[in-house]
Amino acid sequence: MRRLVSVFLSAAVGLSALLVASLPALAVAPDQCLALAETPSRALVQRASLRFAQLKASEVRLSYIGHSTFLIESAAGVKIATDYNDYVRPREVPDIITMNRAHDTHHTSFPDPRIEHVLRGWNPEGGPAVHDFTFRDVRVRNVPTNIRTWDGGTMPYGNSIFVFEIAGLCIAHLGHLHHTLTTQQLAQIGQMDVVLVPVDGSFTLDLDGMLEVLRALKAPLVIPMHYFSSFTLNRFLSRIEDSFEVVRSEVPTTVISRATLPRSPQVLVLPGH
Repeated sequence: MRRLVSVFLSAAVGLSALLVASLPALAVAPDQCLALAETPSRALVQRASLRFAQLKASEVRLSYIGHSTFLIESAAGVKIATDYNDYVRPREVPDIITMNRAHDTHHTSFPDPRIEHVLRGWNPEGGPAVHDFTFRDVRVRNVPTNIRTWDGGTMPYGNSIFVFEIAGLCIAHLGHLHHTLTTQQLAQIGQMDVVLVPVDGSFTLDLDGMLEVLRALKAPLVIPMHYFSSFTLNRFLSRIEDSFEVVRSEVPTTVISRATLPRSPQVLVLPGH
């Protein structure tokens, strides 16, 4: 009897396998683009290959790599790495890199030769750096600022604020900003939607000065960088939380569009250092 049951079960399993194999494959739905700014409580779902969903023309992806480096990606596949250096780099080879002069954690003398556009925030030959060009669906321009020297002096035009115009958005990376902005500089920068801001309060501009800069720029979305530790990050957040909503993301990547910009000023903290 037991042998008869065993033979019957084996035959049933085999028949089931044949039936499943003969069925047509079901279509797999395409990846959905998750805009974290719109749904901050949802986790970013990725496949094991870590492939992101295709961006829409109205979207831009920002990934915080660390220190002052972000990977900015457009719908046309343009990849930009800010403050590109020898220590903190994205895995992907970017099409465009920006750099600043203050420390070697903000630039490199040996960029990957596959990088098509290398933009220094200073002019090695003297005077201000001047960048303004369009690559596919991205416009990149800069506004020069000064930096302090180690002996307490000033180096004119040693830093640049880089502005990226992507997907109908204006994104400013303040670089290693050391001073508040003049009326002329504010006019050159223009109205920003997103500001990537150093918040250490010591190596760059002090917190009072940086808050003045953010109030002047009036961007609805601010993303901190260059904060080294939770102490310096929280010190900045405690100073700004009265006028900005603070949102902490669990993942270092966010997708932004004009439709998902916060209606009231917001600080979005991406994990990093």
